[in-house]
Amino acid sequence: MIAPMMKIVKRVCPSIERVMADGGYQGAATAAAVFEDAGIPLEIVKRSDTVKGFVVLPKRWIVERTFSWIGRCRRLAKDFENRARSAAGFVILAMIRLMARRIARLRN
Repeated sequence: MIAPMMKIVKRVCPSIERVMADGGYQGAATAAAVFEDAGIPLEIVKRSDTVKGFVVLPKRWIVERTFSWIGRCRRLAKDFENRARSAAGFVILAMIRLMARRIARLRN
């Protein structure tokens, strides 16, 4: 399922050089399918079995932080949208709002 999606992502964003995923996508077959369909190497970020408690995993905090920013928008705090297209539109609007605020802060 991830391989066809990555093919679309690569077409929309051709500058992507690698994909990082959690342990649910591990396996040689998945990595080979992603590389075959999209030409992008798949890197699995797994938690160490020896570490107890909370540990920050490489690059995963970037995704979690972005979800947190999106979750600040009232409309996106819960799953209200019936269609994926409208939900994607509200995510785009939330990120435009976030970036516009950052640009305005830089100019002052």
